Amino acid sequence: MRLTSWNILHGQGAPSLKVLADELAVGADDFVVGIQEVDAFQDRSDQVFQLSQIASALGANNFGFLRCVIGTPGVKWRKLRSGEGVLITNGSLELQGMGSESAPSYGIGLITNIPVIRWEVLALGKSPIGLPLPFPADNQSQVNSSKFNPKLKFFYVKDEPRYAVAAQLNNGYTVVNVHLSFVPIINLIQLFRVKRWLGKMPGRHILLGDLNLPFNIPTKFSKWSSLVSMKSYPTWDPKIQFDYILSDNLEQVRIKPIFIESKVSDHLPVTIEIN
Repeated sequence: MRLTSWNILHGQGAPSLKVLADELAVGADDFVVGIQEVDAFQDRSDQVFQLSQIASALGANNFGFLRCVIGTPGVKWRKLRSGEGVLITNGSLELQGMGSESAPSYGIGLITNIPVIRWEVLALGKSPIGLPLPFPADNQSQVNSSKFNPKLKFFYVKDEPRYAVAAQLNNGYTVVNVHLSFVPIINLIQLFRVKRWLGKMPGRHILLGDLNLPFNIPTKFSKWSSLVSMKSYPTWDPKIQFDYILSDNLEQVRIKPIFIESKVSDHLPVTIEIN
């Protein structure tokens, strides 16, 4: 089984979603892909349902898209209201169609070709304060250039509501995808909650995502181990690991890290194969 986590920055830097999917180079009988910062029906990404299209390009039968906000982060957005669907799966689309869930939104998702027994969602809240964050001052499309080394500008960014999405698979694994807050301490509290939540689920546990925590902090003072060690940010000059694949109960399982070079997004994908 191949496992991948990738913050795709809503596909910025990719000429098409098929190119983005091709960069994942799945090449495994069984696979799970966790994606963060993925769009649905946004003007900036051609108004497509990105997760569904990536799943189709990968030949995956199952996906779950978790809407974290309605609107466009960094421009204008709001949290979901009571009664609005948080999780959209391939099954719910087949039964109901998009309906009101076609509003522009943004969030995280899981894609797999393994049958999903059950989907679960955990709301993690958000930080009451934001932080100044660095962004490339140059056009992000230049990320495709090998010479791309942008100057960074800092902008104050409000935190967004954070969630975790879990898929209980019929092969005995439960996989959780998450994109934690960028605000220190808040992200540690969120990580503790996700670990405790996943720890109560059946089977072998995989926690993957953009944890916004450097220096292998997600494994400190816990029984959780990192299954991949790789500098994943920023794409043009990787210096730090924010993207992880963790587990608390994968004893006697062979792990093979796989490096995927990419000029899409500001994060590199992190990938392993489990036998």
